[in-house]
Amino acid sequence: MTASDILRLDPTTDVAQLTAHIMDIESVSGNERELADAVEQVLRASPHLEVVRDGDSLIARTNLGRAERVILAGHLDTVPLPHVPGSRGTVPSSWDGEVLYGRGATDMKGGIAVQLALAATLTEPSRDITYVFYDHEEVEAALSGLGRLVERYPSWLEADFAVLLEPTDGVVEGGCNGTSRFNVTTTGRAAHSARAWMGENAIHKMADVLVRLRDHQPATVTVDGLDFRESLNAVLINGGTAGNVIPDQAVVEVNYRFAPDKTPDDAERYVRELLDGFDVIRTDAAAGARPGLNHPAAAAFVRAVGGEPKPKYGWTDVARFSALGIPAVNFGPGDALLAHSDNEHVHADAIRACLSALKDWLA
Repeated sequence: MTASDILRLDPTTDVAQLTAHIMDIESVSGNERELADAVEQVLRASPHLEVVRDGDSLIARTNLGRAERVILAGHLDTVPLPHVPGSRGTVPSSWDGEVLYGRGATDMKGGIAVQLALAATLTEPSRDITYVFYDHEEVEAALSGLGRLVERYPSWLEADFAVLLEPTDGVVEGGCNGTSRFNVTTTGRAAHSARAWMGENAIHKMADVLVRLRDHQPATVTVDGLDFRESLNAVLINGGTAGNVIPDQAVVEVNYRFAPDKTPDDAERYVRELLDGFDVIRTDAAAGARPGLNHPAAAAFVRAVGGEPKPKYGWTDVARFSALGIPAVNFGPGDALLAHSDNEHVHADAIRACLSALKDWLA
């Protein structure tokens, strides 16, 4: 998509086509500027909206004096593009009938398109609406654009209820698991591999860590009526210096997705107990969010859009809204199981149905 194409981004077009146009603007984390520019052009062309930009994040809001204010939020960035030649989960997007393929098809350009269409066309909503488009969601929490907006524009993020348009297959998903990452390190003594008895192999010492992780049975924890499944896995491993040297250090990165009944400190204690005897350092953590579906605003939203609520297994920014005291749910087009895959895709009707449900609720 060229710069002139971006200037013609049309929020009144079919929302599935709008999704494709948005996907065609590559926006891997750290490269959101062009897409943020395109979104800003649409928002500032809407006279019923007040708009502020911070870096590559944007907030737009109506100020109609309604009795209730809701937030619709979504992130602009995607994970890196696939390395597999010929993958359909890349940029630019492609169509196969009514199925849209490409990076961000599910996570979460459909949700961004729905937000943008509503922001531009819904001039007299029944509730005041704050639209949040933010950068750097797919990387470490410290870089989050939403986190930056919370710090710099707290009054803009005051609301009675929030909807995060992450992919949920068109049903409400309450709360989310927390997430934390740890580095587990083993040390040894370097030596020439031809005289291995002179050293201590740090990689071999890692075997017990991997066995404990392999044999760990993840819990399923019921929180506010929803069953959250946990997971604890080694996700990266590094060690050694050369093919003829006994390694003196090895590091495995562990990711723990924990139910929202736990705090990050609870999660850390759990991991340390499992890996007792090893050097464990927490490198990142983000709390989960309880579902909160008993809150009147959340219950009303569930009634409006229908379906049986489910838990959100992955971490999402509903946790940030929950920490602000704002009840929040996940609700968006696309199957979350396809997110980040080389086959990422979404059906056009799923995006249209999401737009229709939110428009009916807000109009």
